[in-house]
Amino acid sequence: MSETAGKTITVAAVLCGVCSVLVAGAVVVLKPKQIINQDLDLKKNILMSSGLYQNDQTIDQVYQASVTPVVVDLTTGEQVADLDATKFDQDKADKDPQYLVELSKEDDKAGIRRISRLQKVFLVKKEGQLDQIVLHLYGKGLWSTMKGFLAVDKDGMTVRGFNYYSHGETPGLGGEVDNPRWKAIWPGKKLYDGSGSFEPKIDIVKGSVNPQSEDAAYQVDGLSGATLTSNGVENTFKFWFAKNGYSNFLAKVREGVIQ
Repeated sequence: MSETAGKTITVAAVLCGVCSVLVAGAVVVLKPKQIINQDLDLKKNILMSSGLYQNDQTIDQVYQASVTPVVVDLTTGEQVADLDATKFDQDKADKDPQYLVELSKEDDKAGIRRISRLQKVFLVKKEGQLDQIVLHLYGKGLWSTMKGFLAVDKDGMTVRGFNYYSHGETPGLGGEVDNPRWKAIWPGKKLYDGSGSFEPKIDIVKGSVNPQSEDAAYQVDGLSGATLTSNGVENTFKFWFAKNGYSNFLAKVREGVIQ
């Protein structure tokens, strides 16, 4: 090896080492800021779903004043009193074998394979009284796992707001799940028919809902040109508001057990 080649390799090695140190240092320095930003984004989406988000207000202030997180056990629908929801890590619970429930093909309408029986939910209070509940839900669309928040009225049945915060659906087609006009259709829709059934009745129809239909309260307009994404939305609801999802919890809400 020539002296010139040796010097070149030495310089390259030193530069690689310096760059590695700089990159690692940047990751360490920026990680706390990333965690803070992720937390703020989560809170923002919760507030958007519940209709409390305002551009001229501080996210943390509105969240702290109105939202109380709690952890619920989906199998019983009851709050887990000995878990501090402010410290509960949902991502870890979603991978923890002691909490995971494997889903059969018949039950797995959302295409998620398994679910943690412990879920963090967000109680939104007004003047100290329960006003609505924000629930996290996710399921397969055409190309991606779509993740969102649904706000449900204190009656445990009526949609107050809906917001997808993460998806990879086709822009202009399935990506219209982000369209404010489509999201504005959801408030007032009913998840259940009021008969006491734990099976959700919500339905994404092809085309537009007929307002004269006796089922109009349970129906939402489909996304034009995005049948499979629309099916994914419906299947997500069919799963999360049935027996393996929030149905037991929302029954407790309707009974007035959750305050």
